[in-house]
Amino acid sequence: MAVNRPLIAGNWKMNGVRANLAEIDALVAGIAGADCDVAICPPATLISEAAGRAGDSGLMIGGQDCHTAANGAHTGDTAAEMIADAGGKLVIVGHSERRADHGEGDALVRAKAEAGWRAGLLVILCVGETEAHRRADQTLDVLSQQLAGSVPDGATADKLVVAYEPVWAIGTGLTPSNDDIQAAHAHIRGELVARLGPEAAGIRLLYGGSVKPGNASEILPLPDVDGALVGGASLKAADFLGIIAAAG
Repeated sequence: MAVNRPLIAGNWKMNGVRANLAEIDALVAGIAGADCDVAICPPATLISEAAGRAGDSGLMIGGQDCHTAANGAHTGDTAAEMIADAGGKLVIVGHSERRADHGEGDALVRAKAEAGWRAGLLVILCVGETEAHRRADQTLDVLSQQLAGSVPDGATADKLVVAYEPVWAIGTGLTPSNDDIQAAHAHIRGELVARLGPEAAGIRLLYGGSVKPGNASEILPLPDVDGALVGGASLKAADFLGIIAAAG
């Protein structure tokens, strides 16, 4: 198991209405004594109530994205300060679905990470290669490029988490081999340490890409894996708790 305290974070994506907050209640009841940090990022409409239900249980609630500005004429966007005001403790930036669906490049992801820090949020910054990159044996080059462009200067373990998400594995049921996951995570850690110094070894690295209870016990013990960013399996507390149990 990784030396850093594991983080298991759930990304509900564009799923969930108020009735689904019962899953938050079930998580609060189920994480007592968990030997890891736990977070859920619901839709923005549910952040405030989810944070209220989480209370002081240790379950962190966060946002799935933020704008670079603190306020202004940006219809439909959510500022990092709004997430914090609603009770959020963290924010995801650079998710592959944002990069692909909204054309977000590394410079924008970097600015969003800085916005999250400005609001006092822990930032989960996502990187990962497409299937085309993988077939061309460009995975490590892509990761180096994304890290160089997306990670702001001054990143520290208390402000940043990096999630490795091979795009071709998200929601497909496919996962890389354990050797491939470990190689990618070791590369990411090496890049962070080379740029930021030895203390960057404390920046937690999460694996994301069809993580579920059935494979978590194989992925989470890998030496450079410090937890998971979970999509579909985080929508049901029973499934998510199975992954949390594997982190212990």
